[in-house]
Amino acid sequence: MSRPGRQPVVAAVMGTRPEIIKLAPVVHELTGRGARVRTLLTGQHYDRALAGDVVDAFGLTDVEPPAAPVGGLARADQVAAMITGLAASLRELRPDAVLVQGDTNSASAGAQAAHYLGLPVVHVEAGLRSHDRRMPEEVNRLVIGALADVHCAPTPESAANLLAAGADRAAVHVTGNPVVEATLASLQRPHRAAEVLRSVHLAGMLFVLATVHRPENTDDPVALAALLRALDLLPAPVLLPAHPRTTARIAAAGLTTPRSLRVVEPLDHATFLALAAQAQLVVSDSGGLQEEVTVLGRPMVVVRTSTERPESVSAGFCRLARPAGVPGAAAELLDPDHLAALAQRPSPYGDGSASRRIADLVLDLAARSGSPGARARQDPGLVAL
Repeated sequence: MSRPGRQPVVAAVMGTRPEIIKLAPVVHELTGRGARVRTLLTGQHYDRALAGDVVDAFGLTDVEPPAAPVGGLARADQVAAMITGLAASLRELRPDAVLVQGDTNSASAGAQAAHYLGLPVVHVEAGLRSHDRRMPEEVNRLVIGALADVHCAPTPESAANLLAAGADRAAVHVTGNPVVEATLASLQRPHRAAEVLRSVHLAGMLFVLATVHRPENTDDPVALAALLRALDLLPAPVLLPAHPRTTARIAAAGLTTPRSLRVVEPLDHATFLALAAQAQLVVSDSGGLQEEVTVLGRPMVVVRTSTERPESVSAGFCRLARPAGVPGAAAELLDPDHLAALAQRPSPYGDGSASRRIADLVLDLAARSGSPGARARQDPGLVAL
């Protein structure tokens, strides 16, 4: 563990594209201050376009690949395999702190593996709640919230959720969300937005950008068919970067995409955000995109029954809708006066300094965790070195 004169060592657990995007600014902030950060990939997003390219684009080095393939496994098997693989890596690395982000299976597995080994856990994007335990992500959030030693809440509302659940007030910090700086950085990277629009004959035209991948929309053929019909009713052509899950579900349900939908392969993050910034409207069931549109100043219809990001809704950037309600929600968001107001409204997720604040907390925790046996819990043989 961390001792005077010793370089702090931090493990950052990442398994999906959003985790990589949001933790990368924190990793760079830490390494810039002399810490060694080892990135532990779980392989939850195993498609190169969904995860691997993001690792390269965000300049992450010192990356450990997944110990075993976990993509496509049933949730219980996936989490169990990730805990086993991460525990082995953490035993070898012996970090002073373990970073997890968000609400994925990877984040839950990382928090559990670290906790069981007596290692302190820092949870980035802590305290989000949908209050809907049918969502796997909500259960992951509850698990991580019970295990984390430091909670980096993106907003005061998230901090309030943690305190209401009994979290130690001294461990809860409102840091903002590194999605703000990650989004701004991505907008400065080279992208292929113009090429993509030309390829589907949308150059110079108004268009809607859509994504869909959550089980509530893709696993029910009736809901999926209703969503495709709703997209066809929108006032502009729809560009749909097709998540592999979505493509498979459309085929399995025997559905066809309407002619107004322009389907393309998954896009790199910089290209996707450049398109979102140009789109008349975004329609998606994504969680992270609900944050990114607030930085871009774009309206978004959230195709879900609940959201763990009510700040995006209360700020006016997002509207919740079931598939059949997408056209109505779109009409509300596209009101000219509403669009003008959004263009002047700041993101509720912070001022772009979240990575610095989180790095401060990580380094402080690493320093405090340095005394032999200070973190001894389930695995005293690891920490009492």
